[in-house]
Amino acid sequence: MSPTSAQVSPGPVPDLALADFLTAHELAGPGEAARWTPLAGGVSSDLWRVDLPGRSLCVKRALAKLKVAADWQAPVSRNAFEWAWMRFASGHRPDSVPELLAHDPEAGLFAMAFLPPEDYPVWKAQLLRGEVRPATAAAVGELLGTLHAASAGDVDLAAEFATDDNFHALRIEPYLLATATAHPGLSDVLQGLADRTATTHLALVHGDVSPKNILVGPSGPVLLDAECAWYGDPAFDLAFCVNHLLLKSLVVPEHRADLLRSARVLVEEYVRCVDWEPRPALEVRAASLLPALLLARVDGKSPVEYLTDDRHRLFVRTVASALLRAPARTVAEVLDAWATELGPSTGPGNGRSG
Repeated sequence: MSPTSAQVSPGPVPDLALADFLTAHELAGPGEAARWTPLAGGVSSDLWRVDLPGRSLCVKRALAKLKVAADWQAPVSRNAFEWAWMRFASGHRPDSVPELLAHDPEAGLFAMAFLPPEDYPVWKAQLLRGEVRPATAAAVGELLGTLHAASAGDVDLAAEFATDDNFHALRIEPYLLATATAHPGLSDVLQGLADRTATTHLALVHGDVSPKNILVGPSGPVLLDAECAWYGDPAFDLAFCVNHLLLKSLVVPEHRADLLRSARVLVEEYVRCVDWEPRPALEVRAASLLPALLLARVDGKSPVEYLTDDRHRLFVRTVASALLRAPARTVAEVLDAWATELGPSTGPGNGRSG
C-alpha cells in the first residue's frame, strides 16, 4: 500500500473489470480519469494505487497462483476473508486498518483508503534501514493481543472464519509441510506442529503479521494483508511476527540489540492480553512454532529475500533445528538461545555478522 514500493510505470486501468468495479461501487464516476500504479511487495495478490481527481485509494485482487518459484496455489476466496477480518479489526480498533471502501467477493476484489507513506511508513523498511524502535514492537504486540482477546471464544467468528483449507494452502503446507520435506530428519516434529496448529481453534488469526504488512501510523500500527485469516491458533501470529525480527537481526547487525529487545517487548505486551487460556499454554505453542517458522523462511516455499549470505542461512538452520529437537517452553527462551548463538554481536556495532 506504500508508493515507496510502487513500480515506475503508472498508466491506464489494467483491465476493464477493475474500472467497472470502481464505477459500480461509486468510487469513480463514469469516464473519470484514473491513474493506476501497481504496488509491489506481495506474492499473493495484485495491488494498485488508484489516483482519481482529488483523491487516491487502493484496489486489491487475489491471485490463484502465487508469485513464487514453487508451485503454490491458493483459492481466491481468501479475498473475502481478508475483507471480513479487516471489518472485524476496524470494529475493535478503528485505527488498526485502512478505511474500507467497497468489496466484490465474486471478483475477489476490494478497495480501501490509500495511506500516504510519509505518514504511514512500512515497518519492514524502517527496520532494514536501522530505524529500530522497541516501542513500535510493543504497540504491535498489544494490538495483536487485543484483537485475539476480542475474538476468543466467539462462536460466530469461529463459524465465519472456518477457513481451514485456506490456512492449510497458505501457511501450513508451504511453511511447515514443505520444510518437513526439505528436512526429513525433522519431518516428524514439523508434521506434529502442523497437525497441532491445524486442530487448535481458539481465536481469530491474521496469519501474516509481518513487518512488511504493518504500517507505523500516527495513532499506532496499521495491519494489512489478512488473506490468511482463520479462526485457529493465536500462537501462530505471535511466532510469525517474532520470527521476522529475529531474521532481521542477522542482516542489521549494528541494531541487533534493539531488534532482540523489540522481539522481547512485543511478546511481553502480547502476553499481557492473553485471558482466553493459561498463558504458559500459549507460550509453549508459540515457542515450538517459532523455530519451525525460522527454518521455513530458509527452506520452505517462501524463503525470505534478504537472507542472501550462506552463513546466515546456515545459522538459521543450525539454531532452528536444535530448538525443534529440544523445544523451549517460552518465547523468551528461544530469544535467549538465538542471542547466545549470535554471541557478543548482540551489542550495537560489535562482533561477527551472524
